[in-house]
Amino acid sequence: MRFCSLASGSSGNCQYLETDRVKLLIDAGLSGKRIQEALISIEVDPSTINGILVTHEHKDHIHGIGILSRRFNIPIYTNEKTWSNMKPDIGEVKEEHIIIFDTDKFFEIQGLNIHPFKVSHDAIEPVGYSFYYGSTKISLVTDTGYVSEEVKENIKNSHLLLIESNHDVEMLKVGKYPWYLKKRILSEHGHLSNDDAGKLLAEVLCGKNECILLGHLSKENNFPELAYQTVANILTEKGINVNKDISLDLTYRDRPSKVYNF
Repeated sequence: MRFCSLASGSSGNCQYLETDRVKLLIDAGLSGKRIQEALISIEVDPSTINGILVTHEHKDHIHGIGILSRRFNIPIYTNEKTWSNMKPDIGEVKEEHIIIFDTDKFFEIQGLNIHPFKVSHDAIEPVGYSFYYGSTKISLVTDTGYVSEEVKENIKNSHLLLIESNHDVEMLKVGKYPWYLKKRILSEHGHLSNDDAGKLLAEVLCGKNECILLGHLSKENNFPELAYQTVANILTEKGINVNKDISLDLTYRDRPSKVYNF
């Protein structure tokens, strides 16, 4: 498999995943133009995308979905409740391009097995994903304020794991956001902090060269070096050498990450 985070953050989210048989986007929360430019920058022709999978209906995850589906005849994969909530916001798309899946049930696209699983966010039915192709597994968990034991089991043994590291708790508490928004972000239906991400990773990693990408960093309440170092410190305390046992890296709001091959 081949994976690249085209953008990750509150200003827009879009991930790219490819096998030798299929090319997918997970979310399309940027403008269609920006997503096309990001794909071209990693040498992917936007017209070859086979599907867009949706995590949830918030604008930073669906902003460009309608235009991309119409422009390139791309099917949209989502659960029924998410589709009902996002439908008014993306414009007309062809009926045959709407493909509904059941949360927590595997489905397949061109030999790629996909497991959409429940996460905890203030959306109608948000999901994370695990992708299985041959012996390789890639998992994505963002936009969740709480990680259940089921989610931890779902993401174990992933070769690449994109995990949310949204905010530093102290920066958020003293920052300029209104109190209601701070409460939402800190709640079980909000977002994972840097400390949350580090503790989660310390529980699920095996230290067998897993590739970890920290995602959905807040522009106001975090910065990349702080997210990286907070997570690295927690993993080091748990006996995981971030320079030898795993690969720890960042995603970006304004540019694609490096491309990872498995």
